[in-house]
Amino acid sequence: MPARRTKTSTQLPLFSSMELATEPSPFPSTRYQGSKRKLLRWIWENVKDLPFDTVLDVFGGTGAVSHLFKNANKQVTYNDNLAFNWNIGLALIQNADVKLSIQDIELILEAQSNVVYPDFIQRTFANIYFTDQENAWLDYVTYNIDHFLDNPIKQALARFALFQACIIKRPYNLFHRANLYMRHAKVERSFGNKSTWDTPFDVHFQAFVEEANRAVFDNGRHNQARNLDAQSTPSGFDLVYLDPPYLNTKGVGVDYRDFYHFLEGLTCYEDWPTQIDLNSKHKRLTPQASPWNQPKLILNAFEELISRHRDSILIVSYRDNGIPSKTELQKLLKMYKRDVREASQAQKYVLSIQDSHELLFIAV
Repeated sequence: MPARRTKTSTQLPLFSSMELATEPSPFPSTRYQGSKRKLLRWIWENVKDLPFDTVLDVFGGTGAVSHLFKNANKQVTYNDNLAFNWNIGLALIQNADVKLSIQDIELILEAQSNVVYPDFIQRTFANIYFTDQENAWLDYVTYNIDHFLDNPIKQALARFALFQACIIKRPYNLFHRANLYMRHAKVERSFGNKSTWDTPFDVHFQAFVEEANRAVFDNGRHNQARNLDAQSTPSGFDLVYLDPPYLNTKGVGVDYRDFYHFLEGLTCYEDWPTQIDLNSKHKRLTPQASPWNQPKLILNAFEELISRHRDSILIVSYRDNGIPSKTELQKLLKMYKRDVREASQAQKYVLSIQDSHELLFIAV
């Protein structure tokens, strides 16, 4: 494990051992499916008394839980196998002091007169997710981030703001189908916010830059962001947090790469054309098999990961109606850990018509 840094830092106060203090560094708002942002206090209440100092967040996602542990002065390693999520980890977890300045924002948002900008998004995604004008904006802003910001952490911060701006302008906040028409249809709406959809990209972008900048802080620890498959993550941490993709009882899984393929493409703009599934109506990336959304493979995937980190305290976020069942998961955890307890909280999930319970398994 990397050692604690010895330099003087603007270290934030430890959370009380009795209760979670108001976050000294607020986590940005997000509409990312599966985010644990609203459950942070509940998670902290269930782990705060455990003896741990180093943390691995295997399926980092939005970074909300990693940010919670960073706020608690833990040494955090964020991991996610999706490149766009890894950028979030770089921006909000590994990053200790880099922020985007007004000059950086102006550089990103201004189309340079001496540059011939590419038009890949305009040509490829016309009438799918965004308007022609918005697609042109995305083409040149993505180019500016990639070519005119010379600091990789600044690039990650800018990408975070760009991702959030893209999500907030999407019906359902996803890229799972081509439904641009929903933004323009003159009908009664029971969801979404047309004024939000119609707000210009640059306005959303600047707002999310401000949120990202406020979330940056130095807790005096050597925090990292990794971009690895879950089964390749390093071991040896005091505590390992697992929040894998959810697979419901019908065998339908959450494929984050498919739901957010457009954001993944933005991180590899020049290679994007070679990665698209041309047979897909909504121009998704070529599918990649994953055991985490296959009913016949997911239990083995859990066992492999649990065995890999058997020497750490294991915290598993789950639901009460998934595959494997909570009974199967408890049994599996008890094969490797002496003490396994369960916490439960009622939760209503976006795009779900059923009430469910968020579960937290604490295996010591």
